[in-house]
This record gives sequence, structure tokens and C-alpha cells, in this order.
Amino acid sequence: MKFTTLVSADQLAQHLHDPQWVVFDCRFALTRPESGRQAYAKAHIPWARYAHLNDDLSGTVTPTSGRHPLPAPASLAIKLGIWGVDQGKQVVVYDDSFGSMAVRLWWLLRWLGHDAVALLDGGFSAWLKQGRELAAEFPVIRPAEFRPAPDDRLWVDSNAVLEAVRQERMIIDARPEERFSGFIEPLDRVAGHIPKSLNSPFEDNLDMRGNFLTADVLRAQYQSLLRGVTSGEVIHMCGSGVTACHNLLALELAGLPGGKLYVGSWSEWITDRSRPVVVGGAS
Repeated sequence: MKFTTLVSADQLAQHLHDPQWVVFDCRFALTRPESGRQAYAKAHIPWARYAHLNDDLSGTVTPTSGRHPLPAPASLAIKLGIWGVDQGKQVVVYDDSFGSMAVRLWWLLRWLGHDAVALLDGGFSAWLKQGRELAAEFPVIRPAEFRPAPDDRLWVDSNAVLEAVRQERMIIDARPEERFSGFIEPLDRVAGHIPKSLNSPFEDNLDMRGNFLTADVLRAQYQSLLRGVTSGEVIHMCGSGVTACHNLLALELAGLPGGKLYVGSWSEWITDRSRPVVVGGAS
């Protein structure tokens, strides 16, 4: 059975020593970039590899890019091969922030043509709460060959987003409401949001335990937001193209796939002062 959205802690535990399963620890904090790597060195799920958002899952930042541009497919494919991933492997990703960082690798693998990738529902916290096995040593990995097949239909650039604004197509922003409105901005030099965009914070995909809502609940929630717009027509964004993937996973789980990721997101949008910006609740 192939997992393409979520796996539970129970399901992962059953396959923990399965050589066909590859686990990635993606813990990361935007304001403390080395905290995840340090936490991994202390304790992680056995056999997990560590993938660093900046160093492994992003490309080179430029004056006109967002904070987390796409890595070159060939470079990421080499790393995936070193980590033991090939087309026959089931990949599981996790973090300790409700999936907000690990979804980046979930989306990247799907972009490269590998859909057998799932997020650990509830993340590292769920694993700990169940008293599951932990490790501190780095895993011994048998390298593989990963052959990328990038599907660039899954993402859009700033020009496409600007055209979407002109055509009043739907754009959904996954940032917290206070950042979307521009009341606070802890990461980027300009506050606000793209005109006519809608705010759907990624946390709204979760229940009180930090697990994803059921597919039925998510479907009803997003259908109310979409208001008849086909899910495949929607552009998804956030601060730098990371947490927006959380909404894309939720939509996949809800049976509403096909949305496009604005990879550069807000941090790229604001590099060009001619692009329109709105501050406050009105668009």
C-alpha cells in the first residue's frame, strides 16, 4: 500500500525497520535555523535522516527570490539518492511544528515525480506521546539512485501571480491572520498581503491535538472557502512557499487536489516594489 498524504504513528512503527521505508526528520525553526539539527542529534525517530530547510530543501537566495527558492532538481536528486531514496521507497516526513516544515519535502518529492510520500500525522509530538522508540545515532544508509521527473505545472512564479491578480483568480495565503493583515511581520521587510487574496492559516487544517482534521471536515471547510472555484485553479502561498504546502496537503486529503504553489510567496512578491500590497483587512 502506498501512502501519499498521511501516516499515523502506529503505521510508521509497524514499518520502522522496513528497508523500503525512508524517514526524514525536518524539524526547523525560521528564527533559529540550527535548532532542528541540534534536536535531531539529541533524539530522533530511529533510522530517520535529517533534512535542513535552508541547506537541503531550498536553492540559493537571490535579491529577487523568496527566502526559500526551489532547489535545483538534479542537486536535490543527488541528495535523495545519498539518503537512500529511489522510486520504490515509501517516504515519511515529520517535524515538531504540526507539519509546517516537513510539508516542504512532501511537496518537493511530489514535484520531482515521487508521490509515495506522507506526513507523520501529529509529528514528533505524537511519536513521543505514545512512548515510541528513539535514537541518537545517525543511521547507516545504503545509497540509491533517485531519478527526478519535475512537474513544473505544480508551481507558479511572480508573473503568473500578478496576472492572476489582474484576472481576480483565487489566491489563498496560509500565513497567520496577523501577518496576512500586516499587523505584525517578524520575518519579512514589508507587511501585508496580495490584493484580493484570501487568508486560510495552515493551523485551521488541524484539530486540538495537532492532527489533521478528517477528510470530510476538510472538504467542507475548503469548499466553503472556494465558493465553487475548482481547486486546481487556485494559487497557494505563504511567507516563503513552505507552510502553503500544508494547505495543499490538506486539499489532497480532502479530495480537492491540483492547486498551484507560488514558490516565492510573500518574501519574493515584495522584492519588486511595483507589485501591489494591501495592509489591513480590506483587499
